[in-house]
Amino acid sequence: MKSILKSLIVTILTAEARLLLRRTKPKIVAITGSVGKTSTKDAIYHVLKNKVRTRKSEKSYNSDIGVPLSILGLDNAWQNPFHWFKNIIDGLLHALFPGNYPEVLVLEMGVDRPGDMKRLASWVKPDIVVLTRLPSVPVHVEYFSSPEAVIAEKRALVEALKDDGVLIYNHDDEAVLEVAEQTRQRSIGYSRYSESDFVVKGDEVIYKDGSPKGMGFTIHSNGESAKCTLLGAIGVAHTYNFSAATAVASCFNISLNDSAVALQDFIPPPGRMRLIEGIKNTVIIDDTYNSSPVAVERSLSTLKEIKGFNRKVAVLGDMLELGRFSVGEHERVGIQAEECTDLLITIGIRSRGIAEAALEAGMSEKNILQYEEATQAGKELQNLLQPGDIVLIKGSQSMRMEKIVEEIMANPAEAENLLVRQSRAWKDIS
Repeated sequence: MKSILKSLIVTILTAEARLLLRRTKPKIVAITGSVGKTSTKDAIYHVLKNKVRTRKSEKSYNSDIGVPLSILGLDNAWQNPFHWFKNIIDGLLHALFPGNYPEVLVLEMGVDRPGDMKRLASWVKPDIVVLTRLPSVPVHVEYFSSPEAVIAEKRALVEALKDDGVLIYNHDDEAVLEVAEQTRQRSIGYSRYSESDFVVKGDEVIYKDGSPKGMGFTIHSNGESAKCTLLGAIGVAHTYNFSAATAVASCFNISLNDSAVALQDFIPPPGRMRLIEGIKNTVIIDDTYNSSPVAVERSLSTLKEIKGFNRKVAVLGDMLELGRFSVGEHERVGIQAEECTDLLITIGIRSRGIAEAALEAGMSEKNILQYEEATQAGKELQNLLQPGDIVLIKGSQSMRMEKIVEEIMANPAEAENLLVRQSRAWKDIS
């Protein structure tokens, strides 16, 4: 019954969203990929919002129901049938009387199952597509026949690009580069490690009193350059977010320097390598939004590069929806963790493979701890931490790793503003 009701709601909201798009004809910037969609979307919005009337997808509303909600400007009603009924009425009113509708929509578009993107791309025709990363083992691969099938599904959005549209793509990613080379529309590359239209160089962590406070880097494009500073977060992933945002901005005649100025006060969404003060004079790297092999690899590499700490602690939860790749990918993470950490804590059944691989790679058994779930781990971690530790916390959404951050953050009263999944709907899920 629930699935039938959901299908009905999706059908109605989609029809209303399609009507609204036909009537208002906004420019559509659509972001997809297996890593970094939400942070990239938010950075793009941050650059555009003061130059042109812009709306973005809220949070990670990127599904068959999230995209229509974003277009219509409605909230997720979760399990409240009365709120869904109100959404349907409000959606119709918005479609019939759009008023001062945004000139640009910045929409995150994702996939969970085969056919998801093709259904969205059948009616959302973007002017600009931003393609972030297509790793060899993407998240959600469990529900597809192969990683290539995931790439093909996401590629449907690129194929929906308007004839005069533009593809903004990650030039460092081989699979993405292959898609770009086969695209007939104009394409603009962004990168960190290879030469492209918008390339980041010289990224480094900013320290104050021996503690990381953020990062700085320079974006180069067409003989121009602009220095960027990001406070409150670290990690190479953010260099991609910024360079992608400046590339999109160029399509709206916003200069590189103006983009860099606009991004000065940008704060990434919660759970994306955010720096949080921990108890006992520790620092937390909160990367708890979600997890996948390539994302964990990036996070551990950042942890390894950090300087000046007593111990480097990694708290890693299960990476879900990897299907037949799960065992091998957890083991691969364990090998990397042995090289990057002094204390390894794993959460969940699948992450036992991380612990076992780290042990086999040479990590001392006394420096490896395993837990079944996040709450207990968080409480015990309070006693395990020592002054001067830096703690990376990461895991898939269902592992609820943000509960660990809340247990060890210096000011838990700030959890609602700083952490992911703090809404009542999430809080009601144990």
